[in-house]
Amino acid sequence: MAAASSVTSPLCTWLVAACMSVTCGGDQSTCPSISSYSCNKRLFGSKWGRRKRVFLSKCSSELQSQRDLISSLCGSSFQGLMTSCRAFEPCNQYCASNASFSSLFGSSNVRVPSNRRHTRFNRAVYSGEAMAVAVQPSKEVATKKKPVTKQRRVVVTGMGVVTPLGHDPDVFYNNLLEGVSGISEIEAFDCAQFPTRIAGEIKSFSTDGWVAPKLSKRMDKFMLYMLTAGKKALADGGITEDVMNELDKVRCGVLIGSAMGGMKVFNDAIEALRISYKKMNPFCVPFATTNMGSAMLAMDLGWMGPNYSISTACATSNFCIMNAANHIIRGEADVMLSGGSDAAIIPIGLGGFVACRALSQRNSDPTKASRPWDSNRDGFVMGEGAGVLLLEELEHAKRRGANIYAEFLGGSFTCDAYHMTEPHPDGAGVILCVEKALAQSGVSREDVNYINAHATSTPAGDLKEYQALLQCFGQNPELRVNSTKSMIGHLLGAAGAVEAVAAIQAIRTGWVHPNVNLENPDEGVDKNVLVGPKKERLNIKAALSNSFGFGGHNSSIIFAPYK
Repeated sequence: MAAASSVTSPLCTWLVAACMSVTCGGDQSTCPSISSYSCNKRLFGSKWGRRKRVFLSKCSSELQSQRDLISSLCGSSFQGLMTSCRAFEPCNQYCASNASFSSLFGSSNVRVPSNRRHTRFNRAVYSGEAMAVAVQPSKEVATKKKPVTKQRRVVVTGMGVVTPLGHDPDVFYNNLLEGVSGISEIEAFDCAQFPTRIAGEIKSFSTDGWVAPKLSKRMDKFMLYMLTAGKKALADGGITEDVMNELDKVRCGVLIGSAMGGMKVFNDAIEALRISYKKMNPFCVPFATTNMGSAMLAMDLGWMGPNYSISTACATSNFCIMNAANHIIRGEADVMLSGGSDAAIIPIGLGGFVACRALSQRNSDPTKASRPWDSNRDGFVMGEGAGVLLLEELEHAKRRGANIYAEFLGGSFTCDAYHMTEPHPDGAGVILCVEKALAQSGVSREDVNYINAHATSTPAGDLKEYQALLQCFGQNPELRVNSTKSMIGHLLGAAGAVEAVAAIQAIRTGWVHPNVNLENPDEGVDKNVLVGPKKERLNIKAALSNSFGFGGHNSSIIFAPYK
């Protein structure tokens, strides 16, 4: 049995088949019957079964004299096997039995007739001498090498935001620099029954001039935020109507995601269903899906390039930005709108996070509730809004005279593979993510001197991220770290994009915003690494922005001044 299984191994099968292409010389009656071995059925396949009896009756056998050979062949070295192959000489009946066996192995010394009834071996091997088996093809295959091309660079040429601190990138960032908080009591619905009654809620928002009134009445707010921020990014990037007409729309795409999708539209549909399905909004299903915001924006613009959304909880925006940039780098697009949007400050959204015991309950002092790295933090504060970046291939941007804000250098994502909501105890996933982002972007640790941290104001998450960052960048005395969430709360799937805008604005202005509410830092937290209660001057070499999400999703993206 050992011999049989050895013969039927891929290597032995190939070598035995190659040796069988050596024809008999002299008396054909002395050829051994290879079907005598237990492996013959597997070696030849079922198509040989019909000729097996005729083959056995006409081939003379010297089974006893070949048993020792087979035993040594199956257990011998490669050299011994090749030496033994001379003994295998097929009889005439085998040679005439079928052409396909030799052709199966592509022997250059076998010619297969087109009628498939007979096989004639090349005359060069009729001497009975062993034939050399060519491992490589006899003719060299000419492979056309792909020309070396310079990697396409990705730059940021426009930004759009909808946030609790303003709906313009400059207004938004100036409020951050001044330490203004956008967290207040929830006014959209009566939340007296909830233990948490505060959020980074958008109090005033209008779609006038950005979204058609008919759609504005039907869409979920996450879509309205997304469409508005997306169009504002285009306007900020100088994409006027004339420029839009000149764009190759097949090479323009939209990749804007959402963590929660259309929760309000879906919740309203459930309430309507309690009465009758006839009362349900016919758009409740499409307008609840996370992809529909990107799709509707692409329809509005006529952009036919890559279009989809990614949902990786609170890491959504970074995933979308990275993938959008990759489409440009790979040459699949020249222009991409990317980012994230969420609007989950509704009863079911608030109740869900309360049930997770993840939210701060500092209702008496909302502006002090979000306090990353402070020892008195008690959970994160929900926020809402959208952030969109206009990413563009560098040469494309230069040709149209675009104003370049920053360059996207690269990023990475990993998974903790540990827990649904808790970070990995030793921060392994975060460390790996940051190191991969540095390697992918070609940035040294010393060059990263600003980090916009994920830091949500949760007891475990803040400290684990801080420790991971110190392990990666602890030797850099210029490093400054802050958290935008201290002033606007956690915008869930939109957080990464809005914080990317903050990082780009820091690059543009040379100012980094403060960490508000950092009064008593956690034990082991070095305040010299964290930005203080006031804005600080910083000449940024490279800025890293982190976003992590439920499910163990980690993401890091890197921007730098365009040079």
